[in-house]
Amino acid sequence: MRSGLSPRGQGYGIGITATLFSTPALAEVCDKVRPLWQPGTQATALTEALHFFATPLGLILVALSAVAIARRWQWVGLATILGWTGLVSLVALGASIDPTSVHALAVAEGCVGPPTLFIVAVAAICVGIVLWTKPRTSGADGSES
Repeated sequence: MRSGLSPRGQGYGIGITATLFSTPALAEVCDKVRPLWQPGTQATALTEALHFFATPLGLILVALSAVAIARRWQWVGLATILGWTGLVSLVALGASIDPTSVHALAVAEGCVGPPTLFIVAVAAICVGIVLWTKPRTSGADGSES
């Protein structure tokens, strides 16, 4: 008969151990996940949003969003929204598909914050793109309908 924890149980054990016994050795996780993080500071939703917007993909999508809105190009807007959807999916599902539980250790250490603000901001950008690039129709009196 085999005894021990399943891999999933081991991940929980590592997370609980990291929370209860935070040591400088665990800070190596933060060096890998967030190299510019300052030890002793807590990651917030704002710093997490800034982190994701400052990634190369985030900067490209911000630029494409600006182009789609400025030029009212629907197809560029659609491609940009699909890109935002992919990035948000990676952010939202990244912790659940991490087999090494590095993300859980980084959250326990305090260098990774909640992605909520980033997700809400991206949703607002996507709604803005859809509304701003929609086809214009003119009514009989010249107003939009």
